[in-house]
Parts: sequence; structure tokens; C-alpha cells
Amino acid sequence: MTDQKTIDVFFSINSFMEEELRNKTVVVIDVLRASSTIVTALLNGASAVIPVADMGEASKIAQNVDSDYYLLCGEKDGIKIEGYDLGNSPLEYTPEVVKGKKLIFNTTNGTKAIKKTFNSSQICIGSFLNVSAVAEMLKKQPNEIVLVCAGWKGRLAFEDMLCAGNILYNLLGEELNETARDGVRIAHSLYKTYGSRLSEVIHQSNHAERLKEQAGPEDIDYCSQTDITDIVPCLHEGMITLANG
Repeated sequence: MTDQKTIDVFFSINSFMEEELRNKTVVVIDVLRASSTIVTALLNGASAVIPVADMGEASKIAQNVDSDYYLLCGEKDGIKIEGYDLGNSPLEYTPEVVKGKKLIFNTTNGTKAIKKTFNSSQICIGSFLNVSAVAEMLKKQPNEIVLVCAGWKGRLAFEDMLCAGNILYNLLGEELNETARDGVRIAHSLYKTYGSRLSEVIHQSNHAERLKEQAGPEDIDYCSQTDITDIVPCLHEGMITLANG
């Protein structure tokens, strides 16, 4: 079993400093919706996702690449940015749209979390869509492990902590030992309490309620699915691609 002393969970991008991640394996979780969208895009044939921290960085990259092979994607406060090819709904990222394309991706919470983890040894993307595959990947890791929940504007997001708990449950089993850290205990406990009715409780989360007002319930339904794929996207040289396993 993985040493529980070497695993931690951070509940938002404001809950850690970049230096705390050095030489560690990090999984970034933004269930609604960035990590779910990244997993979907790569599952549907996108060649890479380039995470950026803001619109300025996105525009700079977009001005220097061939628009035939790149798409500008993302949202601000849940709404597709004017002039972008795609927003942040995973349902937009169909094979017909993204296959063979590199996606410049800018979101309010998820891509900021990814950028803040750049000092770590390895960065991968977790969601309910690939939760078991992420846990299996982590079992092979020699480094300390940190699950980074993107949260919402620096605050805790229930669905992200619930997903972290699902990963931990698959990784560590039903019971924790006395060495488990506080963040691990909280996330693991959330999943043990609510894991049998994931979709229902995710729909009740604060962030889901905000999204439903903007775009309806379909994205929440989609992002609440578990294990629809065994891919694990990871960051390589500034681009998120499929892990080698």
C-alpha cells in the first residue's frame, strides 16, 4: 500500500505555495469543468492542450501559431470568451472539432491551478471521468503525491474534494491509518459519505448551481460520470498530452 504519510490534498490554489510541490507528483482536479474538458479533448483526439494562466498569455501564443492546427479555448467566470473557438463545456470538444488540434486553454480556475504546479516533478489531470486510471497511475509513483483541487476563485469546491476522495479511496482503500494527513482524511471521508450518490450531490454543489444558471445541467451530468476512459493526461514541456503509462 502507498505510504499515507507521503500523500497530501490541497483544497484550492490559495492553499499552497509553489515550492511545496517541488519533486512531487501532482494531480490537478477541476471537475467543473477544466479537468473534465481536458480529459475529453484528448480522449476525442486532440493532440495536446496548452494551459495558460490568462487571456494575455493565450493571445500571445495564438498570434504565433498556425490557426489551422490550433484552437483558442476557454472561459471567464463560466462564460465562453468572445472570439474564442470553444468555451469550457466538455460537450463541445467532439472528435469532429478537436481531432488533431492543439488547444490553447484558458479557464478561471483549472488552468491557473495547473500553471501554479509547474515546479512539481510530474503534473497529471484528474476527474471522475478517469478516476480509476489516475489511482492506478499513482500506485506506480516513487515521489510524494499531492492532489491539487482547483476550487472556485480560491475557495473550496465540494466536487473537487469529492473527486480527490474518490482517487484516495481507490489508492488507499476503505480505511486510513494514523499517519494520513488532514487533507487526505477530509477528502477520503467526503467520498465515503457521499460516494454512493455522486451525481446527486455534485448537482447540489455551489459551483454546479452557478453553472446550471449559465448553461443548464448537461455539463454536470457529463462530468459526474465515472471511469468512462482509462487515459491519464500529463504535462510535458508545457503541453498536456497522454501519459505513457
